[in-house]
Amino acid sequence: MKSILLIGMGKFGRTLGEKLLSVGDEVMIVDKNEELVNMLAAKYTNALIMNCTNIDNLKTIDIPSFDACVVAIGDDFQSSLEITSLLSDLGAKRIISKATTEIQRKFLYRMGASEVIYPDRDIAERLAVKLNAANVVNYIDLDEQNSIFELAVPKKWIGQKVVDVNPRGKYGMNILTVKKGDAVNADVDGDYVFAEGDIVVVFGGTGRLLSFATKK
Repeated sequence: MKSILLIGMGKFGRTLGEKLLSVGDEVMIVDKNEELVNMLAAKYTNALIMNCTNIDNLKTIDIPSFDACVVAIGDDFQSSLEITSLLSDLGAKRIISKATTEIQRKFLYRMGASEVIYPDRDIAERLAVKLNAANVVNYIDLDEQNSIFELAVPKKWIGQKVVDVNPRGKYGMNILTVKKGDAVNADVDGDYVFAEGDIVVVFGGTGRLLSFATKK
C-alpha cells in the first residue's frame, strides 16, 4: 500500500484515483474546483480544495510524508510546471507529472519531476504496436531504450527448447518468465520446452523487441 498525493482531478486524475483505490492505496486528492472535490471526497482518504501554485497552501500538507506526488493537470501547463517545482522544493520523495507534448516533458524534468507520463503518446504507441503485432499481449517501457514485452509464443518456437531457440543470441531478448493462464513459471531454464498457449515475458532493447514482434 502506498500513500499518494494526487493533484488535479480532471478525467485522467479521476481515472488514476479509482485505480489507486482499487489496489488499496491511501490517496489524498487536491483540486481548486470546489464542486468537483466535494463530489469525490467521500471516496478518498482526504480531499482538499486548494490552489497548489501557492507555496503557502502546499506547506499545509506534509509533502515528504507521501510515497509519491502526482501532478495530473493536463489543461494548464504553467500550473503543472509551477506545482512540480514547488513539490520538489518542499522535499517530495517522488514526483510524477503529466505532459501533453514532448517539450512539456523536457521542462517538467528540469523543474524536478522524477517521472513524466505522456498518456496521449503512450496510448498511440501501444495502439500502433497492437495493430502491427497481434502477438504482443502487453509491454512496459523501462526507459527510453529498454522494455519488457509479454508475447504470445511464436508458432515456430512451440515444441522447441529455450536453448535451441536461443532468444538472447538470435533476437537480443532475455526470457524473464513464461505464463500460461493464471500459472507463472518463474524457473525457466534452457531445457524448458515452449508449448501452445504460453505467454513469454521478455526483456530487451525496445527497437529489437518491436522489430521481432512486428516481423511478418
